[in-house]
This record gives sequence, structure tokens and C-alpha cells, in this order.
Amino acid sequence: MPASATAPQTNVANVAIALAACAVLAAGAGGWALWQGQFPAAARSAAAPPPLLLAPMVGVIDTCILAPSTTAAARPPELSATCAGPEGSAAALLESTLSPLQPQGRATAAYTLGYTLPVPLLQLFRQSGDGWAIDQGTVDRLVRTVRDTERPLILYLFATHFATDAPLEQALAQDPANLAQTRDGPLAPSRYYESVIHNWSLATTQNELTARRVQATQALLEAMCRLPAKDIAKIKGVTLLGELHQLFPDFEAGMGFDAPYRVTDYSPASVAGFQQFLRGEFGRIGQLNRVLGADYASFDAVQPPSRDIRTELLQRFTEHIDSFAHGSLPIGGWAYVPPTPGQKEGGAPAWVHVYRNGVFVGKTPVNQGRQDVLAAKPEFGDTNTGWRLDMDFRRLPAGEYRMDVFLESTPGSLTPLGTRHIALIDRDQSAPQALPQKPLPASVPANTALQAHIDLPAEQSSYYYNPLVPLWHRFRQQQVVDYLQFFNGVVNQSCLADTPHYTHQIIPFSNPSWDANKYAIGSSLQPMQGVRLGVSLYGDATYSEVFSRWYGRSGHAGYGVTEFHPLKALNAAAVQQMLGQHAQRGAEFVSFFMEPRWQGALLERGYNTFSLDPQNAQFGSATLYQSVQQILTAPTTAP
Repeated sequence: MPASATAPQTNVANVAIALAACAVLAAGAGGWALWQGQFPAAARSAAAPPPLLLAPMVGVIDTCILAPSTTAAARPPELSATCAGPEGSAAALLESTLSPLQPQGRATAAYTLGYTLPVPLLQLFRQSGDGWAIDQGTVDRLVRTVRDTERPLILYLFATHFATDAPLEQALAQDPANLAQTRDGPLAPSRYYESVIHNWSLATTQNELTARRVQATQALLEAMCRLPAKDIAKIKGVTLLGELHQLFPDFEAGMGFDAPYRVTDYSPASVAGFQQFLRGEFGRIGQLNRVLGADYASFDAVQPPSRDIRTELLQRFTEHIDSFAHGSLPIGGWAYVPPTPGQKEGGAPAWVHVYRNGVFVGKTPVNQGRQDVLAAKPEFGDTNTGWRLDMDFRRLPAGEYRMDVFLESTPGSLTPLGTRHIALIDRDQSAPQALPQKPLPASVPANTALQAHIDLPAEQSSYYYNPLVPLWHRFRQQQVVDYLQFFNGVVNQSCLADTPHYTHQIIPFSNPSWDANKYAIGSSLQPMQGVRLGVSLYGDATYSEVFSRWYGRSGHAGYGVTEFHPLKALNAAAVQQMLGQHAQRGAEFVSFFMEPRWQGALLERGYNTFSLDPQNAQFGSATLYQSVQQILTAPTTAP
């Protein structure tokens, strides 16, 4: 993600909510295998879908909800009167922002216009003489916003690693029990462009961080549940926590495949949990030893892999870990072929073919978003130049391999993109031997206009498979699921137990340069008991087959789009087609960012670059706003 994609440090609560999504653009791709068919297709209904709820996330928290008396000077007096006081709420500001898209009371058969109300949980506290207490005034303004706004909403319980400048965050960050740990200890606060990152732990629920999240959620929901039933019914869904995943150092730039490899969580509670996980998987230590080729005396002797065999001394081979030790090698890069005259935009993509020692491995389309490539080469005018194929090397013999990559821009015509020489090394680190080679397929010279690069693998690179590593990653994924399920249980104790609950997760396979195992969210993208899929979709994931092919095999029967931006200008017809495809597929709501406007005027605040707004020229946002406006004010149509 380009640095310009972040908002200023002011109005941190809304900036943090925005940045929690913007991280999707920065890099990854370990979930790539999911869309290639690990799960059975979900049952589909042939009936027409219900109206799709469009639920924009309007920046009303810092402008109206949080301590409105301290920010009154920055607001028009008539707006201040609606925000503050014994009956203050953000309802008037919401309606002022939403009505230009679609006036209250006007509707179409295809869409319902509502809103997403983000609640930064750790901002619901104030310091008192006895410690930290719930700020009931803030809670009441949130509740009255729901009461006083007739539109339906998605309630977003927001509490992730992106700081909101809540005073409580500073106190929580002083306790290592609240922090995620790499092998080197607790992760200190870091930055993501203009935002502070608090590297909160999800390895345990037995810490103050979780207790405060629970306390804030219970206080909010208890107040919400005192509303009349007709107001509670406006809440069409609850999204849980925001992007929840494992963490790593240098969050701004460390999501790729570069060494050194440091991931979470290595806290004592997590290590003990991993040992218990192995007991549950294998029952007897002898069975685990057979799988690993090891000689552990007990499960308590097993430590998570944490060292790199290339640079560190290992006591056991099973201590080795890096981005590839789970047995999969990403082969990826980017390619750009200028469209031929008359070629339709968005037509069939080119394909990359990969050969190993002359044997065809597979092919993959050139259709993945690469914002970094477009930033470096704006003349391309297209971000969808990325490609990636994951090669399973767990059962390949040790030895030297030649990897050849070809581009198929027209059917049956292969153009060489490059060659990489790699070695698969056994656990004894024996010198790799040359392996037999087969002739490569016939190829044609490269088009002079072709530009391409192979990012991975690096030339003369080596790889080791450690069978303990995929078990470690599975456990780390389960930690994410367990924390979400714990928090879901908290919401289930309220009147919103029967309201749909959604995750709010990124999809790493939408960017081919991420190492998704660092995030460990694969299991949380699979169907979970009592929690529906909520995903943030950016770029080609909003309109291409990248998401739809994965979703068709995922086993989900519906989903919510917790954040949404195509990252390019689309006219009303294209937007309607895109939204219609999501509705037909099973989407229940789509949320996108919007800037708050009072009587048509933009309010001064930390501007979110990804807001759909008539004054935002970034990523085609102004055009997208106008397209949505046309759709919502057009005569009634079906998607």
C-alpha cells in the first residue's frame, strides 16, 4: 500500500478503523490454495436474493460520538447541538451524509441503504479514581444513534492491533501478558505508516486486554438491549473485533517472504497449548515421532520450531522454520502485456506456465492485484499484473532443480520469462545432486512490449521441509478461531444472540506477495459454528474470479463484505453488475468507507483515502460514489 493511502494522525479512532482495512493492500498469499479447491461447493439457492444491504462506514465516531464537548469548536454549531447534550447522538450527521446517496424512505428492490456503526471498544473507558470505568456518556450516544436513525445497520465491535489513541491502550501495552510474543519475547508497539500498532495477544483470553474487551462489549450490548424491540431489530449483523490474526515484527513491510522469520505466538501459554494440541492430534508420542522422524521423549519436550538452519545452530532438525518450511514454495511475480487494438478491458487473462526440470508443474492466471507494480510503473494503468503458483515440495527428492517460467499471452504460444535454479536439501544437509532434465516446450521470442519479473524463488536458493512446521501453523490458526469463538460467546449472552455474527477478516490470497502463514487466518476463513464469514475485499477481489472461485469451494452459505473498494473508477452499470454478482453469490451486506458531511459540507477530520466521496480523487473514489448514487436513485431494478 502506498504511504499516501493513510490518513493524518489526527482523529485516531477513525484512522485506525480505516487502516485496519488498508493493510489488505500492503502485501501476501498463503490462502491461495483455498480457492484452488480444498472445500466442497456450498449448496446454492435458485431463488432471487433479498435486497442487498449497503452499509457504509461513516466517520461519525471522532466527529460526534467521542467526547463531543471537546470537539465542538471544529463542528458547525447546529451539528454540535445534535451531537452533545442529554439526547445527543450521531443520527443527524448520519442522515445528512447518507441522504444524498438515497433519501430516507426511498428504496429499490435491489438495495437497502443502511450504515455500519463502528464501536472502538477500548475507547469506551475513562480513567477514574478507582481505575478504569465505562464512559457511559459515550455508550449512550452510540445507543441513541441506533434509536434515532431509522436505517438498518451493521454493528462493528472494533478492537484490533491498530491503535485508537484510547488512554487505556497505553496502560494495557505496559503488561507483557497482553502482548503477542515471537521467539524473542513480547512485541513492542510499532507503526503502520501513520498509525501506532499495539501487538495484542490472541494466544490467551486470560489477560486484562480480553477482560476489558469483554467489559466494553457487555456494557454496550446491555445498553443496546434496553432499546425497544423495533430499534434492536434495526441491527442486521454484528462483526467481531475487526482483522484478527497472528502478528510479526515490522508490520508495515514484514508481510512478505524475507528473512529473518519471526511470528507469534511463543508465549509460555502458547507453547503449552501447542503441546496439548499435539497430544490431541497424535495421542502417543511415538506416533508423532514417526511422522516427524524424531525421538522426543514426551509431548512436553516438543518446542515450536523457531530457528533457521541456514544461519543458526540447531539441536534438532525440527527446530527449523522459515516461510517455506511447511513444504510449499511460491513461484510468483508480475507480467504486463499491452492490450492489442480492440481488445476488451477485463478480457481473458494471460497465463503463466511453470516447468520443473522440464516437467510441467502447472499454470496460473496473470490477474492478481499488485499495487506496488502500478506505483512503480503507472503507465501500465492496471494493477492486475500479479501471478503466483504454489509448488508442494514435501514429497520431492532432495537435489538440484531448474524452474522455467513461460508466459502464454495467446493460446498455445509460450514466451520464456526466466529461469531459476534451486535446491531442495535433506535434513542432514547433504550436498544436493543434479537431477535428470527433460526438454522444455517450444517457445517464441518475447514481445518487445512485454515487461515481467520473477520475484520468487530467488536464484540459487535452497529449501528444507520440516513436518513440524505445518502442525505449528495449524495450531496458530486454531488460536485465531478460538479467540473469535470466545468473543462470539460474549455476544451470544446478549439480546443479539440470534442476530447474525460475522468475522471481519482479510483474504491473503488477494495479494500474491504475502506470506499468509504469518497471519495464520486460514482456519478462520473456513465455516465456523455460529459465526458467518465477513471479508474485506479490495481491488480485483471485488470484481474478478479470484474471490468468487475461492468462495464457491469454501462451504459458506452466505457472507458479509466488511470493507469494499475496487481501487479503480467504475461506472454505474459496472458497479451494479459487481454488486449484483455478490448478491447472487450470497452476500448479505457490503460496507465501504464514507466521509461525514453536514448539509453537504465535508467535515474537517483525518481523511480516509479509501472513502467513497465526491471530492476524493484517489482510486476512482469520486466516480464510485457517483455510480452508487445513480444506482440508489434510479428506478427500481433488480441486481
